[in-house]
Amino acid sequence: MGCGKVAVTHAAAWRRLPASEFVGVCDQDIDRAKALAAKFSVRAYADLSEMIRAEHVEVLSVCTQHAVHAAMVEVAAAGGAHAIVEKPLAVDLPSCDRAIAACQAAGVKLGTISQRRFYEPVQRMKRALDSGLLGKPALAEVVMLAWRDPAYYTSDPWRGTWKGEGGGVAVSQAPHYLDLMSWFMGPVRELYAYWDNYNHPKIEVDDTVVAAVRFESGAMASIIMSNSQRPGLYGKIHLHGSSGASVGAETDSGSPFISGVTENMDPPFNDLWTVPGEEHLLAEWTREDRSRPWNFMTHYHEVQLGEFLSAVIEDREPAVDGAAGRRVVEIFTAIYQSQREGKPVRFPL
Repeated sequence: MGCGKVAVTHAAAWRRLPASEFVGVCDQDIDRAKALAAKFSVRAYADLSEMIRAEHVEVLSVCTQHAVHAAMVEVAAAGGAHAIVEKPLAVDLPSCDRAIAACQAAGVKLGTISQRRFYEPVQRMKRALDSGLLGKPALAEVVMLAWRDPAYYTSDPWRGTWKGEGGGVAVSQAPHYLDLMSWFMGPVRELYAYWDNYNHPKIEVDDTVVAAVRFESGAMASIIMSNSQRPGLYGKIHLHGSSGASVGAETDSGSPFISGVTENMDPPFNDLWTVPGEEHLLAEWTREDRSRPWNFMTHYHEVQLGEFLSAVIEDREPAVDGAAGRRVVEIFTAIYQSQREGKPVRFPL
């Protein structure tokens, strides 16, 4: 559902995955739906309920603008279809709750795209954390210094608006990193944040965010997110444990890629690893990661969509479920609330 930029990535994955039979695409702009349908030799629809019914849809990718994600999930659930939603799950917590409740009532699965969880360097970090090599997580650093040019915001009429996009860098690029932070560090207890717009005068929303976080565990994190560095520099997440050991990854060299637009990207890699006895592995892992044969902009979407199909087939929760998507929305909601109120925000919201 939704035949814009990222839809091409989803469509290609559904076509390749052996457990999937790709049957249709839908968009309120039927001409756009027909163009994507022709590319993949499937049928085009302008009405989602009709497509679900006519094609006996079992799994739906929701690739629309952010503000209507929850509504599309509700339609999918009403038709008995499992739904996996591009980030963010929704633009506010009530919409998240509607989507989650609709899927629970219908007995279908709900997933949220966060494909960077499946990057090999990120998986190494998670294994190190879970195996106790860092001791207890003590501090996380999340830094994304990126660039989005004016053409990005004019590429769709809803971009850069509170009503259509729900926010700026905190909503459109940060969810990848906020999900990783939450996955590594656990529930947030309190957050204090600032945001501003420094060099995108034609949009309504933020292009820069700074936040401090305290987790329920007592651990802390710092967050710096910006779309104001030209050219984009990098996106990184680093973890520091009570043992004194540190691990990290540069998930994005330059700006985060734009699905269906960016033509190439450098592979993610571990840029920090001080686990005693494992320091030498950095060079070996970098060679491995740089020699992988796949397209880094599409491969990990395919991995996550395949995992979601397995969750449906095996009747289990997907790796990145609706609750995970909601946690990200809660964090960026708190970022905006903190500046508006001029004080720290306590969780849960």
